[in-house]
Amino acid sequence: MEIDKAIGESEDKRLKTKYNNAIFVIRRALSLYSIEEVAFSFNGGKDSTVLLHLLRAGYFLHKKELSSSNGGLSSFPVRTIYFESPSAFTEINAFTYDAAQTYGIQLDIIRQDFKSGLEALLKANPIRAIFLGVRIGDPTAVGQEQFSPSSPGWPPFMRVNPILDWSYRDVWAFLLTCKVKYCSLYDQGYTSIGSIHDTVPNALLSVNDTSSKEKFKPAYLLSDGRLERAGRVKKNASVKNDVGSDSQKHEVLLASVIAVGDEILSGTVEDQLGLSLCKKLTSVGWSVQQTSVLRNDVDSVSEEVDRQRSICDMVFIYGGVGPLHSDVTLAGVAKAFGVRLAPDEEFEEYLRHLISEQCTGDRNEMAQLPEGITELLHHEKLSVPLIKCRNVIVLAATNTEELEKEWECLTELTKLGGSTSLMESKRLMTSLTDVEVAKPLSKLGLEFPDIYLGCYRKSRQGPIIITLKGKDNARIDLAVQGLCEKFKEGVFVDMK
Repeated sequence: MEIDKAIGESEDKRLKTKYNNAIFVIRRALSLYSIEEVAFSFNGGKDSTVLLHLLRAGYFLHKKELSSSNGGLSSFPVRTIYFESPSAFTEINAFTYDAAQTYGIQLDIIRQDFKSGLEALLKANPIRAIFLGVRIGDPTAVGQEQFSPSSPGWPPFMRVNPILDWSYRDVWAFLLTCKVKYCSLYDQGYTSIGSIHDTVPNALLSVNDTSSKEKFKPAYLLSDGRLERAGRVKKNASVKNDVGSDSQKHEVLLASVIAVGDEILSGTVEDQLGLSLCKKLTSVGWSVQQTSVLRNDVDSVSEEVDRQRSICDMVFIYGGVGPLHSDVTLAGVAKAFGVRLAPDEEFEEYLRHLISEQCTGDRNEMAQLPEGITELLHHEKLSVPLIKCRNVIVLAATNTEELEKEWECLTELTKLGGSTSLMESKRLMTSLTDVEVAKPLSKLGLEFPDIYLGCYRKSRQGPIIITLKGKDNARIDLAVQGLCEKFKEGVFVDMK
């Protein structure tokens, strides 16, 4: 069989691993279900084309094992369904029908929407499993495994996803290695094909040419798989952030800071990041509700993140990020949200560019991110993007210098400081005793509930420093005046 032969002769170890894993899934499905009980949803795209040839190879190997036959594959008996749409590219339709003729595919053409078409198909045929060319990163891939039952509200069938963990690079490595035909649009700069209404050539493949007609390089020359969908027209290009809405502009936003590290708890390492982060958050008007240090334990991280994310506008967590056994932060965040860790192709591409010589396996553990809730925050100053999971920011910084860079980028990307009213503050110093100032300060707090009052000493014998914070400088001045009136003149010194 030409596909199996081409992969066998390839020197691409990663591709061989991906191929063998996909073939295992296919052969497993064919052993669980009869040929009459399986179907293949084909749409003419690159992922679907890969799956077509994997199915051909998988069926050939399955049949060979059962009959001990070494013959070729003259026809493709798996029921193949094609949802024909008036908004599909003519090139997609042409390629689909040409592939059906070339490989002896009997197409069931459905001209209804996907759900209605499936309901009618499954009602008329004993189909129990459908092969799909879904990959991690696709909008429909969230929560799916290689074998996943259909979602509630849909007709009951098993979704079989042999290429779920394949990347953009893997797809093109397979198509080019096996030298199979694919839709001509991919040679015209299209990298991800939807409908005629939302798909254009990827501008990153544009070729500078003196002619009036714009030209594009083929899709397989796109070096960054994370930019595969750059040719999809976005309905809303604005970046959604969890801070900065109108309802929050005049409120004090609450933050929590979590450090993960056994070394901090044992005193081996002094945590400077927490102190620096609290100062930065306070300087832009946030109120830090709590800081905590956790051991390198998934459950400990999960419980604390779950608790803090429910009471704070934003949670910042650092430490425990990486490929080591003690790096449990992302697993803990995923568990807090009730999702799994899944390969993120976009993040893997960043890591591949950063540590390419160490990314030789078929699975990069560092590219496993909480599925369906992760947003990557890109900035030109960062070699890898920041990780944002709903209202949890995962920082990769290991020292204050790295934190400074990440903070600068984060404030630009999320407007952490631009959307909140900055807190005004004044500090007073006095040599009065705690007992002398305790009752007047309590009364002042009742008179000015909008003003935060804080007291501390740098040493037990040193003076008391009183901090007054609020959003209205005039109110702070009134509170200072009210406090000074309760004592003799000159008792308090304004610390500029």
